Amino acid sequence: MLELYAIADGHRQPGPDDPTVVICMDEFGPLNLQPHPGKQWAPVAAGKGVQDRPRRRRRRATYKRPHGVRHLLAGYDLSTDRLYGHVKIRKGRTEFLAFCRYLRSLYPPGVPIAIVLDNFSPHLSTKTDRRVGDWAAANNVELAYVPFYGSWLNRIEAQFTALRYFALDGTHHESHHEQASMIRRYIAWRNRHVTDPRLRKVIRRAGTIKRAKVA
Repeated sequence: MLELYAIADGHRQPGPDDPTVVICMDEFGPLNLQPHPGKQWAPVAAGKGVQDRPRRRRRRATYKRPHGVRHLLAGYDLSTDRLYGHVKIRKGRTEFLAFCRYLRSLYPPGVPIAIVLDNFSPHLSTKTDRRVGDWAAANNVELAYVPFYGSWLNRIEAQFTALRYFALDGTHHESHHEQASMIRRYIAWRNRHVTDPRLRKVIRRAGTIKRAKVA
């Protein structure tokens, strides 16, 4: 996996059988319909505020969630610095393979690609379900797994921190459609503004914190 990162960063030339495209993939969620804490939760008030408009409002409790949850399946292409994502109801092996097919379709079949993954069970082939390994072997894809308890090595984790910061903090969406629309809008904005100083600062800080936790 570290060799794949070296190839993606241009620190090592790929060999004859090495993939030239490296994509980090993971799931983000669960995405609940609930108030998310953020800077917007504290209304502006002068002095001590007034009785009917306190400085900090109490967030709505979410003991019941009748609308279920959603999951974001996302891929971060290191070669192009682009983020891709699909919001799904489930995050099983079927949904995982469908998203992998989408990532594979971004490049011609003759271009070898590598997908960096954690050890979440739908990412693996088992004795009873070999779809993941069979699909990778048939589609010129190398699957690279991070070590157990080493999910911080997956570079998409810092991208998730930025997504939470820019798209979810301080929000309270009324429907999953509204929340998914906000996430898609953020991904489109992020891919158009990859050099934005605010975005790079959040990603750099998130990467530093994750490395420091295991140092």
